[in-house]
Amino acid sequence: MVWPTKELGELTDICRGSSPRPIADTRYFDGGTVPWVKIADATKSGKFLYETKQHVNDFGASFSRRLPPGTILVAASGTLGYTQILGVEGCAHDGWLILQNLRDLDRDFAYYALKTLEQHFFNSGSGAAIQNINTDILRKSEIPHPPLPIQQRVAGILSAYDELIENSQRRIKILESMARALYREWFVHFRFPGHENHPRVTSPLGEIPQGWEVKKLGAIIAAHIGGGWGKEGTDEDHTKPAWVIRGTDIPEARYSQIAGIPHRVHTASNLRSRRLLAGDIVFEVSGGSKGQPVGRTLLITPELLSSLSGDVICASFCKRVQPDISGYGSELLYLSFLEGYESGEIEQYQVQSTGISNFKWTEYIANTDRVVPPDALRSEFRGHVAPLFTQIATLGRKIQNLRRTRDLLLPRLLSGQIDMETFEHA
Repeated sequence: MVWPTKELGELTDICRGSSPRPIADTRYFDGGTVPWVKIADATKSGKFLYETKQHVNDFGASFSRRLPPGTILVAASGTLGYTQILGVEGCAHDGWLILQNLRDLDRDFAYYALKTLEQHFFNSGSGAAIQNINTDILRKSEIPHPPLPIQQRVAGILSAYDELIENSQRRIKILESMARALYREWFVHFRFPGHENHPRVTSPLGEIPQGWEVKKLGAIIAAHIGGGWGKEGTDEDHTKPAWVIRGTDIPEARYSQIAGIPHRVHTASNLRSRRLLAGDIVFEVSGGSKGQPVGRTLLITPELLSSLSGDVICASFCKRVQPDISGYGSELLYLSFLEGYESGEIEQYQVQSTGISNFKWTEYIANTDRVVPPDALRSEFRGHVAPLFTQIATLGRKIQNLRRTRDLLLPRLLSGQIDMETFEHA
């Protein structure tokens, strides 16, 4: 059956978040421990929002809206209508709309109902430079309203998919941490198997194990070339289709998540020299943002290429990097890039130009050293970490399949097109 609908304003109180002003005043943030939830903290990786980039102190919180865990937030600008549930206590920036005091409305059902309204919110957006929605638009938006027990059953089915997704995401984080911790242990702290039997010798990087070398990054990279963008449609020269991985795609692509990666048409010569192969690394050389330096990297895995099913290149603002496989290795170079990003090594080569961050790639690979362990140790290390990256990619594809199934069920369950008794006993 098709469920009746009700306006959200009948089912919940809706207000806007609040921000301390001027927002640059450090008095609101010094020593802060209360999560400060801004639109930039919204991610498409999960149902709940647990982490924020900034925190306010109690003084700052007094000028905002302090919310308990479980509060539903709807983006009033940016990605209009994007919805998440607070997983922690926090203060909401004025870019959020807040749902509180739900009446005859299950929280998780409300969350999933809002996920189906994103196109509606986009169409309702108003504003000059930035489209936005306001409390009136949200209050007047209609959602299906079956009896509360049905709401809870629908939400339970959809939540089961999200719990499986979150469990896989947690496993991915553990596997990533294992790979990075092993890299640091062996190649930063030099506590590799048998390290007790290796005396240290002096080097440009300080003391390193005997038998190891120090080389410039450029010496352990076999080749590198800037990416391409191609054209949206075919013409006389642009005849070869390929997916294009941009810097913005890197975080999700690390887990073989490919939604949003554009498919464009390229010249044969551009594709020939830029076609990504397993073991290549994509290095972002332009873009970035405040608090997020340019220089994000992506290891190209067989699983990622299989997910895209076709030729793949990186975008113009990225580099295709081909590691010296015999002299260093893909996983080792990739993990060294991640370490360099976190330590601030990469950020030193970032420059600002007309609001865009650019990267001094040539200087970076010419001036930056890496320790190069013996072949046998590199091979042993790869034997440990390569399976971890395979597991990460496999879990990423599992997440993709779970999301696809959930998103197919979502509108049908909420609209009443699926008979609950039949579905639950199928």
